[in-house]
Amino acid sequence: MQTDALLDRFLAELVRLKPLAVWAHGSLAGGDYQEGRSDLDLIAVLDDVGPRTAWRLALLHARLRAEPLAPLLHCTYLTPGTADDPARRHLTWAHEELFRRPVTPVTRTELHAFGRVLHGRPPAGLLPPVPKGQLAEFVVRDQRDYWRPALDNASLWTRDVWVDLGLLTFARASATLREGRLISKREALDLLPGLGAPGEVVEDIRRRRYDVPLPLTEEWTARRAGLTRDYLGPAIDALVASYD
Repeated sequence: MQTDALLDRFLAELVRLKPLAVWAHGSLAGGDYQEGRSDLDLIAVLDDVGPRTAWRLALLHARLRAEPLAPLLHCTYLTPGTADDPARRHLTWAHEELFRRPVTPVTRTELHAFGRVLHGRPPAGLLPPVPKGQLAEFVVRDQRDYWRPALDNASLWTRDVWVDLGLLTFARASATLREGRLISKREALDLLPGLGAPGEVVEDIRRRRYDVPLPLTEEWTARRAGLTRDYLGPAIDALVASYD
């Protein structure tokens, strides 16, 4: 399996920096991983993530580029002293570059609920639990402040990734607010018809994630974008209003 080969090589390279822990979250940990389609979402805990370590990490990821799935490997690097702040931005390798981003309450909850330990200590020993109410507050804010304004940019919604993540993230947010738990992307896809999402768009996502996708045409791409935006706007507004 190409995934195992990539993870083995990544860990063999990273061990030179003596990580305290390496964890998987997202689809790789939650049982919905699709090789070649899903991202490999990782968190590593190091004693130090200063400039010299950042340089060494950039070289490490550059050495992995020959691996077929390397562009899908994303890893955020924490230290024990910086792991407790959900707003803090941490050094991250994703989309084939280094930048900084926070470890959100969703990711933190995933790690505590079903995180997969690839190396070292489990999340409970290094990562503070998510306080009650913080997960719900985050998913509402994410829907209101990120996804709702994004609907105004029509060109984004001609792309597969925006359609997929927009609808699946909405379904996952709905389940979190209703049930207080996280669900997988497969569960979110199954939930969408009951939430009133357009059936032909849901089927399009299902084919591309789990089956053989149909060829995309310009006509379908434009129609799919319209259906998605027309659905998500009122749906997000209702979700946010119900929480407020």
